[in-house]
Amino acid sequence: MGKGVLMILVLMVSSISCLAPCSASSFFKDKLWERRRPTLSVPIASASSSIASPSIVLPLQGNVFPNGFYNVTLFIGQPPKPYFLDPDTGSDLTWLQCDAPCQQCTETPHPLYQPSNDLVPCKDPLCMSLHSSIDHRCENPDQCDYEVEYADGGSSLGVLVRDIFPLNLTNGDPIRPRLTLGCGYDQNPGSSSYHPMDGVLGLGKGAVSIVSQLHNQGIVRNVVGHCFSSKGGGYLFFGDDIYDPYRLAWTPMSRDYPKHYSPGFGDLFFNGRSTGLRNLFVVFDSGSSYTYFNAQAYQIITSLLNRELTGKPLREAKDDDTLPLCWRGRNPFKSLRDVRKYFKPLALSFSSGRRSKAVFEMPTESYLIISSKGNVCLGILNGSEVGLENSNIIGDISMQDKMVVYNNEKQAIGWATANCDRVPKSSVGSL
Repeated sequence: MGKGVLMILVLMVSSISCLAPCSASSFFKDKLWERRRPTLSVPIASASSSIASPSIVLPLQGNVFPNGFYNVTLFIGQPPKPYFLDPDTGSDLTWLQCDAPCQQCTETPHPLYQPSNDLVPCKDPLCMSLHSSIDHRCENPDQCDYEVEYADGGSSLGVLVRDIFPLNLTNGDPIRPRLTLGCGYDQNPGSSSYHPMDGVLGLGKGAVSIVSQLHNQGIVRNVVGHCFSSKGGGYLFFGDDIYDPYRLAWTPMSRDYPKHYSPGFGDLFFNGRSTGLRNLFVVFDSGSSYTYFNAQAYQIITSLLNRELTGKPLREAKDDDTLPLCWRGRNPFKSLRDVRKYFKPLALSFSSGRRSKAVFEMPTESYLIISSKGNVCLGILNGSEVGLENSNIIGDISMQDKMVVYNNEKQAIGWATANCDRVPKSSVGSL
């Protein structure tokens, strides 16, 4: 694909997620939220009687700390070549840094993607779904140009192409779907800590996301999920045959912000007791390494933690800049097991229909890390300082050792404690 073909028609696609440990943006600004009654009146499992269809399971690499990210390896192209992608439930478009030629690319683990000649035309439904403006004009009808922007200021500009994604189903069948992805020839890494990656795997709710494309081709159900291990690694999956829905807690997706995976409004608890913080608007985002609370919630949580630590052998470690708030003990900590007795669990409670509640538990491992200096640091950050205002993000740290499922067909989010170190092949014994 020659350089002259790539005429730039800028498409702005906002995303909650980041190319690196997330410093989230103000995409919720000026949005007036209205609390709505949940749509689920019974647990999702009891509403489903159909037999699960085959799934696709992909192992993950990486960790929250010290790597700061998880990644999945996908083989793409003809012949297929490996690429490391950042799995991101906060954005739709999958893209690779590509040689089209590349005007500005960052360091990548693999050679730049060589795009296919199968250009997506401007009037293609997937191209149109990316363009939010109804006045979008096709200056070059033969291609679909895009620009995605991320919350940390990073971006990718390029053109949509189709290519082969060799994959294996859980029933053993190999498949070779032709899927749409972005050929990114101009990247800005953003302001967050940089980590080398070939591109981003868009797992959002939009038509161009990988799970939507696989579903529309009749390959899997429109369900995506992940299981991040606190030991590192884990797995990602498309489809619904690797989990038992009766063993998950379910809550409806919010209708107030349909572009992101949000359970709507939750109440925050500390050590099983209400913090008085109610109606916190929450989004689940695998593109964010850490969890973000708004200014009020952050202040209350840090105050409660510091109160619990009064009289304990921990003091604030102001010389440790790993995260904004760290504490040191008499001796360096080796693991989170050393600090469990000093910290209390958190929890978010969401409506799951009628009068029942779905509780998202956050034990100490879900919001603390041990820094390289042997201090314990708070993995919950002040979202108001990075433009999130009153919105709250559940990041990778708080989803560790849980299977989290986004069922787009039933518009519900589910979760359960799980062994994420064992990559499942089917729903039998997967949790």
